[in-house]
Amino acid sequence: MTSLDAISMNSDMGAIGVDLGGTKTEAVLLAPDGSVLWRQRKPTPRAEGYDAILSLVVDMIRESADRLPVGMPYSVGVGIPGSIDAATELVRNANSTCLIGHPLRKDIERLVGCPVQVRNDADCFTLAECHSGAGRGYGLVFGVIMGTGCGGGICIDGVVREGPHRISGEWGHMSLDRNGAPCYCGNQGCVETLISGSGVEAAFYQEHGQRLTMDEIVARARTGEPRCQSIFERFLDDFGRCLGGIISILDPDAVVLGGGLSNIPELYATGRDRVRQYAFHDNLRTPILKNQLGDSAGVIGAAWIGRARQDH
Repeated sequence: MTSLDAISMNSDMGAIGVDLGGTKTEAVLLAPDGSVLWRQRKPTPRAEGYDAILSLVVDMIRESADRLPVGMPYSVGVGIPGSIDAATELVRNANSTCLIGHPLRKDIERLVGCPVQVRNDADCFTLAECHSGAGRGYGLVFGVIMGTGCGGGICIDGVVREGPHRISGEWGHMSLDRNGAPCYCGNQGCVETLISGSGVEAAFYQEHGQRLTMDEIVARARTGEPRCQSIFERFLDDFGRCLGGIISILDPDAVVLGGGLSNIPELYATGRDRVRQYAFHDNLRTPILKNQLGDSAGVIGAAWIGRARQDH
């Protein structure tokens, strides 16, 4: 677990964070006082496989380190769409499936020559938003990433929980429909197949034989195109059903949405109404908040994760 109080940015160390996403990978370099010295984004070579992704991450860490004063020590944290198995040290549960079964942390450490902390990307996002974003000041926060995949993180009184299996908050793989679309995890009808960008795109293709991006589906739905309107309405209803169930379990003080889909304003209007419909309370007051740190929250959180572990 990582406590916000444990994160000290007032040492003589820099901090490098990498957010490895399904479509883009971002790196950030923080000064000892926590200010951003440099950042960059590059497309994730997902189709090219594990070695290409490993090479990208290592190159971005090296490019970041090269911008520090000569001799300044630094920490490294990497957020991934999955987790590291505590027993085997191999990646598991990653929606970038080419990572699964590989010793990513050890491979990065071998190539960059320093300790590296690897944590689930939703944990990194939740940490950053609870530290200095929309979740600041709330006791129990459920952080949501809705983008290529769908993940979640839980922060309780300033501590981001991993759990004994390192899967705390992984609501994306609750199986809600035994007859639903197959998920890469091996189950069917998972939350991720319903309310992630890739899930909605796959559903549209399955029903209509046409490939549209999530952005295209949303834009056409707003113009009244019937096929897109129907699937977009279903997306909002599924969002309400999925998140309403989580709120009924956790009863959080706040929910913070992140990822590319968090920019869809309908989630905070119709989507919020659907959450109220499905949650087990007739006067639901849980705030559903848009992130304040933008789509860079995850990379900032990754840098803090690396620093927090280094400080210990």
